[in-house]
Amino acid sequence: MKKLTLLLSIFVTSVSFGQTNDTLVYNSRRAVTLEGASNFRDLGGYPTQDGHHVKWGHIYRSADIGKLTDADLQVLSARHIATVCDLRGPDEIKTSPDRLPAGANWYNMPAGSENTRATSAALMGAKPANRDSMMISFYGRTDHLKAKYKPMFDQLLALDNDKALLFHCTAGKDRTGIGAALILSALGVDRSIILKDYAATNEYWKGGQAQAIQSMIKQGMDEKTVKSMLAANPVYLQSAFDAIDRQYGSMDKFLAQAMELTPAKLAQLRTKYVQ
Repeated sequence: MKKLTLLLSIFVTSVSFGQTNDTLVYNSRRAVTLEGASNFRDLGGYPTQDGHHVKWGHIYRSADIGKLTDADLQVLSARHIATVCDLRGPDEIKTSPDRLPAGANWYNMPAGSENTRATSAALMGAKPANRDSMMISFYGRTDHLKAKYKPMFDQLLALDNDKALLFHCTAGKDRTGIGAALILSALGVDRSIILKDYAATNEYWKGGQAQAIQSMIKQGMDEKTVKSMLAANPVYLQSAFDAIDRQYGSMDKFLAQAMELTPAKLAQLRTKYVQ
């Protein structure tokens, strides 16, 4: 109960954008304002446990980028985004294919996202009291993590030093949130900061979140339940951490075994993205 109370406290603090002084999360350099996408932000600036920090301008996370304008694409080109990792499933991609900056390489990593329509229907059809537990169960899945996220680490390692990588899903909340958590963990960022970065989606995705809420209400769901489902609640991400710790023994062992980050590869990753 104490653990749950602490996490909920982090959640409330992190979403109060107008009241927080947490410049780690709401650094003025973090948000990338675009006309056709929300929740687009830089993962740079976060301190590592050994006294360094993640480099700015090399790793970005976002919601759907299928509606980027030509001006937006120029912004991405100016930020040297050369690799885009799309974490969505085939139905989502068909509905809203990515728009890419000139010369960027696109990689699809759909594992665990093959049937998002069925997942959404199950959540919408569930009793309100069961929806939080279903979200926690979703985040607690580890069976697809290697297939989904190891290719993303491979791309990070292969990326030229003067280029940047973007990874995203539809909302930039769940699959992207787990991806960001794994990347920041590998770079040595403390778990408490990772939870705050996750919860910051409630601010950075505010416009898209409001639209999604209204759409689901029109489909017959009650507003309170929808808001709960679409919130980036740290309790959800914590369940992913807990599942990894249970199955692998620790995050370090998970990164070594599932992501195949040998000591040499981990050192290479940190050299590239930490300063």
